[in-house]
Amino acid sequence: MSLKSIAVVYRKELRDLLRDRRTLRSMVVFPLLMMPLMIVGLGKVTRVVDARARAEIPAIQIQGGEDSPGVLARLRSDNKLRIEPSTADWRQLIADKKIRAVVVIPAHFEADIRAGAESRISIFQYEGEIRSGIAAAELEGLFRRLSAETVQGRLAARRLPPSLIHPFEIRRENAASPEKVTGNRIGGLVPYLILIFCFVGAIYPAIDLSAGEKERGTMETLLCSPVGRTDIVLGKFLMVLTSSLAAVALACLSLAFSLRFGGIGKGAAELGLTHVDPAGVAGTLVLILPVAVFFSAAMFTLGLCARNHREALSYLQPLMFVIVLPAVIGMMPGIELNTRLALVPILNISLASREMLTGAWHWPELALIFASTTAYASAALAVAVRMFGRESVVFRV
Repeated sequence: MSLKSIAVVYRKELRDLLRDRRTLRSMVVFPLLMMPLMIVGLGKVTRVVDARARAEIPAIQIQGGEDSPGVLARLRSDNKLRIEPSTADWRQLIADKKIRAVVVIPAHFEADIRAGAESRISIFQYEGEIRSGIAAAELEGLFRRLSAETVQGRLAARRLPPSLIHPFEIRRENAASPEKVTGNRIGGLVPYLILIFCFVGAIYPAIDLSAGEKERGTMETLLCSPVGRTDIVLGKFLMVLTSSLAAVALACLSLAFSLRFGGIGKGAAELGLTHVDPAGVAGTLVLILPVAVFFSAAMFTLGLCARNHREALSYLQPLMFVIVLPAVIGMMPGIELNTRLALVPILNISLASREMLTGAWHWPELALIFASTTAYASAALAVAVRMFGRESVVFRV
C-alpha cells in the first residue's frame, strides 16, 4: 500500500467529482438548501396555516339547552363561535368538517346548577383537526369560566372566602439549563438529520466510482495503471467518505445559520432553540465519523456488485429504510441508552447524540459505541478491498 498512490487516485476522483453536477447537487446544494427550507420554510407555512385557522370563526351546533336560556344566550354572544341550526346528523357533519364541534347541554342544566346538583357538559370534536380543536377549546374555556363564576357566586352567597376551594397555588418552574432544554427538544432530530445527510452525500459518488466506472468502460483503464488495487479502492473510498463528510458539514452549517437567523415557528429564541451545547454537537460529529466510514465502504461495495447506475440505485436506495428505522426509534421517548443498545448500529448513535446534546455524557457507553462502530466500519472497508480484488466482481457486466 502506497500513500502516494492513494493520494493520486484520490485527487483524480476529486477532480472528476467536482465536474459532476449530479454529485455536487447531492453533496453541496441539497444539504445547504434543505435545512433553510425545512426550518424557515416549514416555520412560515406553519405560522400561516395556524393564523388562518385561528382567524376563521368555527361553526358549531348546540344540542339541547332549550330549558337553559342563560347558557344559550352566553353561547350565542360569543363572537368567536358561529352557531348553526341543530341537526340529527351532527356526528357526520363533524367528520365531514362542515361543522367544527358540537356541545351537548343536558336537560334541566341551569336548574340543576342552581340546586347544587351535579351535571355534565359534553363537547364533541374531530380529534387531531386543528380547526375543530380550536372550536372545542373555545367551548371548553367558556364553560370553565361559567363553572368558576358559579363557584364564586356560591361562595359569595355563603360569605366564604375564595381560598376555601383554592387553598394554595401550584406553579411549575424550569430547573434545567437552556442547553439541556434545547438538547431535549432537538436531541433526537439532529442525529437523524445528520445520518440522512451522511448517507445522501455518499450515495452518488459511491455509485459513480464503482458501477459508473463499469458503465463508462473506464475501470479497465484505471486498473492498467501502475497502482495497486488496494491503493485504488482506498483512494476511491476516501473520495466517497469526503463527499459524505462534506454533506454533513454543510448541513450542520446550514442548520446553525437557519437556527440563528431563520427561526422556527415563533422564532428560535422564543422556543429556546438558540442554546445548543457546542460540546454535544462536537461529540455527535465525532461519533458520526466511523458511521460515515461504514456508509461509504458499504455503499462502495454494493456499487461494485452492480452492473450499472440503475442496478446500483436498486441496491442502495433500500438502505435508506435500514438507516431511517433505527434513527426514528432513537427519537422515541422512553428508550434510554444502555450497554446492549450501544452495540446496535445507527440506534446507538441516535441515543448517544440525544444524551450528549442534553449534557449527559455516559463515557463507558460512548466508548463502546465508538469502538463497535469503528469495528463495523473496518469490516465494511475490508470487504470493499476484498471485493475490488475479485475479477468476477470488478468486471461484472
